[in-house]
Amino acid sequence: MSEPPIFCQGLTKKYDKKLAVAGIDLEVPPGICFGLLGPNGAGKTTTVEMLEGLNHPTSGTIRLFGKSWGAGYDQELRERIGVQLQQTELADKLTVEEVIRLFRSFYDRGRPVDDLLRAVALEEERNQRFHTLSGGQKQRVALATALAGAPDLLFLDEPTTGLDPRARQLLWEVVERFRDDGGTVVITTHYMEEAAALCDDIAIMDGGKIIARGSPRALIDSLGRVQFVEFETEVPLPDLDRLRRLSAVTHVDLLRGRYRLTTDRSLEALSTVISGLAGEKIEPRGLTTKIATLDDVFLALTGKELGEEDS
Repeated sequence: MSEPPIFCQGLTKKYDKKLAVAGIDLEVPPGICFGLLGPNGAGKTTTVEMLEGLNHPTSGTIRLFGKSWGAGYDQELRERIGVQLQQTELADKLTVEEVIRLFRSFYDRGRPVDDLLRAVALEEERNQRFHTLSGGQKQRVALATALAGAPDLLFLDEPTTGLDPRARQLLWEVVERFRDDGGTVVITTHYMEEAAALCDDIAIMDGGKIIARGSPRALIDSLGRVQFVEFETEVPLPDLDRLRRLSAVTHVDLLRGRYRLTTDRSLEALSTVISGLAGEKIEPRGLTTKIATLDDVFLALTGKELGEEDS
């Protein structure tokens, strides 16, 4: 039986007195897109940097394809992985083709330059200098450099941050083709819809630990059959007790000035909440209902929204 692309056990990283990664056990099988999510400071970037060989763990074991960094296999491992950072600084005066050709020269094996340009939809921009490209085009060049060595394992750190929806969709398509061809992807992202669209398996980190793992559907189903009623009020309520007293409401949150009530997923519960608001003389504005998403899973597990700082 072949070794998994990623295996780590008891993985820790300590900076002075801060324990950034607090004992992670993780195995990622081949041919999937694996998402690592967490609030800022949760330890996900440190974890990925250790997996990539860019950062040395304080303790624990890391094996990629059954081999460890620092055990005489570093060059072999570098030939089998591709890395796209959140921000990649490339030579401004080089053309797109020159940048990709340069990175292709770093590997003994790899994909032809024309194939890489076609894969990231930059054939028409091949002779443009890097500094003249849009943000989305620069990210696609960075992705092409990560794919240059025909890797078996691809690391993507916040690959679509700051991109418009069309540029984001183009990157998704490249990632999906890579996975469909048998490659393994590890992605960190601040976009829950991106995780839901791309990832077969997700681990949620908080406080340096993995606190939940599963497919997007399994994680959502773990909340139960719930729905959310969200609204604003013209005058902020002095406290949330009036909402907590409402029949059918199991939980109350205040998120960015909007009240969110958790109920079971039924029309009866929704009707009961609306009647209860009228009874409490609370006039909701912009009332909406929705079923649970990965955002709700994340909030329930961490008490934070994705992108918030982990204190």
